[in-house]
Amino acid sequence: MKLDEDVLSALRRSPNEFARDMRLAAAIHWYKRGEISQEKAAQVAGLDPTDFLLALAREGEDAFVVDLADLERELERG
Repeated sequence: MKLDEDVLSALRRSPNEFARDMRLAAAIHWYKRGEISQEKAAQVAGLDPTDFLLALAREGEDAFVVDLADLERELERG
C-alpha cells in the first residue's frame, strides 16, 4: 500500500508506524467480530498474547469476546 507523504505527515506516523497501527486495528476488528482467536489476533498484530491484551485495554476493547447464542447453549447444557 502506498500513501502520500502528506497523509503520513498529518498522522505523524512513519510508514512502519502506520503499518503497525493498521495491523493492530485489523487484528482488533477481526477479533471483536469473532473471526479470529485472541492468539491469531496477536499474531496478526505482531504482538505476543500479553501485549495484545494490553493493546485491547488501551483501546478500551473487551479482552474476551462472547457470542451470546453460544453462551445460552452452554447454559442450557449445564
